[in-house]
Amino acid sequence: MGAAASAVRIRNDLHARLLSARTRTDEVFRIVREDALYDRPIAERHRIIFYIGHVEAFDWNLLAQRAFGLQSFHPSFDQLFSFGIDPVGGGLPTDQPRDWPAREEIEQYNQRLRSELDGAISRAMRRPWEGHPQLASMLEVAVEHRLMHAETLAYMVHQLPAEKKIPAGHEPVWKTPRAKSHLVEIPAGRATLGLQPAHGDEFGWDNEFETHEVRVADFAIDNYNVTNRDFMLFVEAGGYSEPSLWDKEAWAWKKKEGVQHPVSHDVWGDPASDGLAGVCEPRGGDGVCEVAWTQVANRGAISSRGVRHFGLGSGAKLPVGRGNAGSAVREF
Repeated sequence: MGAAASAVRIRNDLHARLLSARTRTDEVFRIVREDALYDRPIAERHRIIFYIGHVEAFDWNLLAQRAFGLQSFHPSFDQLFSFGIDPVGGGLPTDQPRDWPAREEIEQYNQRLRSELDGAISRAMRRPWEGHPQLASMLEVAVEHRLMHAETLAYMVHQLPAEKKIPAGHEPVWKTPRAKSHLVEIPAGRATLGLQPAHGDEFGWDNEFETHEVRVADFAIDNYNVTNRDFMLFVEAGGYSEPSLWDKEAWAWKKKEGVQHPVSHDVWGDPASDGLAGVCEPRGGDGVCEVAWTQVANRGAISSRGVRHFGLGSGAKLPVGRGNAGSAVREF
């Protein structure tokens, strides 16, 4: 009975996380104005309307038949929102807005899909010993897939012009004082990366298994994340016009693409304020985001004034990790 109770708790937790992940993607879609839902902000990606159906169809195709024995009620949408419309000749997508279903049809599909899946998950929770033995892992995949799209959709929405996005109803009020960063020295050592299965039911993507050790040299890292305000100072100090702060490949990319600043920072405010005006734009005190790999990997510095101007010559740079760029790091 103890094992069954544990299985129920795990599945309840996973269902709650799935519902929370749905809220995240719903919030992103609500930013986009109705007349922009059929836009394609990034040439290589699908139109936004595809993703409204895709995050739901993925869950259905993963769970419905395999885990619960549910029969498809809309096979054509299951297929369309699983793969999208293939480009002709293997080039960039060429589909047109008229090729996609109406928003109302997609929302009806999504609502019924969620209702049927939620009912099936609830029934499986009540009798976990009768459910699919891999249901927990399948729910993990559904959660991780949706959160992945919540992140990549945020990047996509940043590419939309401000007039195609719906402003937030209120601005956040920052009540905490601005933190002062300082470098923390980390001695050399060995770090264990990856996931080692112990019971056979641990969730992880294929490239997260197995564990391995790597040698890490001495380094120093800021104790707080680099903020958008900090990175704005780097840009305004000429960080995007000084070749010595970039490796050759990154500089060639920057020149070819005409990049002068991070993609979402089209309007710059006063660095002493929360600046960075625009709809759905990062605020000055937030951790720096929307910085491409080549921009993260450039060399940087910390000025003698104590204000971090990445790119003034002392060798600091932004470390690369999942999510945001993080703190500034200096290699020894």
